Amino acid sequence: MHTEWDLAHNDYSALPDRPLPAGLTDTEADWHQRLEQTPNGHLLHKDGNAMLASLTSGGPVHLLHLTRSLDAIRSSGHLLASTGCLIGAVYGSPLTPLPGGALRPHNLGSYLLDARHGLASRRDSTPLVIQVTPGRPAPAKGLNYLRLGGIHLRTYQACRHVLTAAEDDQVLRSVVDRVCVAAPLLDKLLHNASGGTTPDESFIDALAATVPVFPYLGYLYFETVAEYLMLHSTSRATREYADRGEMNNRLYKELAFSAVDSMGTLFDLGRFYPDHARLLDLVGRIEPGLATSAADYVRRRMSHLFATTSLTPRQDIRDFTFHAADLGAMAETAPHLLGQLIFREIRLLDRYPQLYHCFEQAKAMQAWAYWNRGHLDAVQRRQPQGRDRHQPGLPQRPVHRLDSGVMQAGTSPTG
Repeated sequence: MHTEWDLAHNDYSALPDRPLPAGLTDTEADWHQRLEQTPNGHLLHKDGNAMLASLTSGGPVHLLHLTRSLDAIRSSGHLLASTGCLIGAVYGSPLTPLPGGALRPHNLGSYLLDARHGLASRRDSTPLVIQVTPGRPAPAKGLNYLRLGGIHLRTYQACRHVLTAAEDDQVLRSVVDRVCVAAPLLDKLLHNASGGTTPDESFIDALAATVPVFPYLGYLYFETVAEYLMLHSTSRATREYADRGEMNNRLYKELAFSAVDSMGTLFDLGRFYPDHARLLDLVGRIEPGLATSAADYVRRRMSHLFATTSLTPRQDIRDFTFHAADLGAMAETAPHLLGQLIFREIRLLDRYPQLYHCFEQAKAMQAWAYWNRGHLDAVQRRQPQGRDRHQPGLPQRPVHRLDSGVMQAGTSPTG
């Protein structure tokens, strides 16, 4: 089990060495080198990234957490873990101690504080400061939710018995139907990843047309554009944040809220599907100099990510097609993609509020066991951005208790 969770994490202290499908035109090392050579590539390393440096120092870590459940927290004495794409954890953004006792929020935290009154999902929230003292250095690792497909699939197989026959049939039929409709684009992604070329404009337009029936691709699409913006931006604000060891998280927030009007109510990346013209317009409004190369980057990078996060290392991507692929073929050849699709279909079931604990608690317990083993406070997403996932379970302690100090926070001009 730990090997599976190892593969679901990015290690920012070492070159990537996951086993990959055959037939790729680029290796992980090729992409790692390209990303390092971008204007903000130095922030991929703990020596250049303040958040990673803090997490791996072994010293106290301060996190900003926004809650709309302050009364429940006070009465119970517990912070409750969130679930979803990123497994059970308490979300927070780093805080940097300043002289005089103030704490300066990371640019993501300052964004959330500034925007919370205008976002339905953050309105009336109260800022809390969580102080975590790990007692020893933690590994520079981050959970990559795009690589959780195998874990989602295994959890479904273990908990499938709680679904009714009709629910199970609905989930699997929907997966097959979505793959059937999306097959031309899915094959095009593999074609590009194996060295083929597709015109940027037609590729992005096809992607935009496919996401509504295959929402998982919206997550890949958004993550790719967000990565492009954060690593390539040279704006004054980005340079100032980089001088503090921070990636500019405001870029992807602006991208998300500009692309989807109602994203402030429900942050659902399955609704992110700008076509080619809209993509260039979005990127150009954020930073004009980045628009020209955006589509080419998305086509090349997203194709590689799709191939490496969907298929098994045993498969040569040049020999596989999604046309007429049934559940058996996907379970054998593309189990990671199958797991991502099943995970999302289960969340659409009418009975999901009752089923949620069956599926999500099992994954959360495994994640906590893994993080306990390495004493991790796992960084969210594929890049070390500005959100930390504190794991509530520590060795020798009940996993539902948070071994941390929690204080209500106020804001001032200094922090």
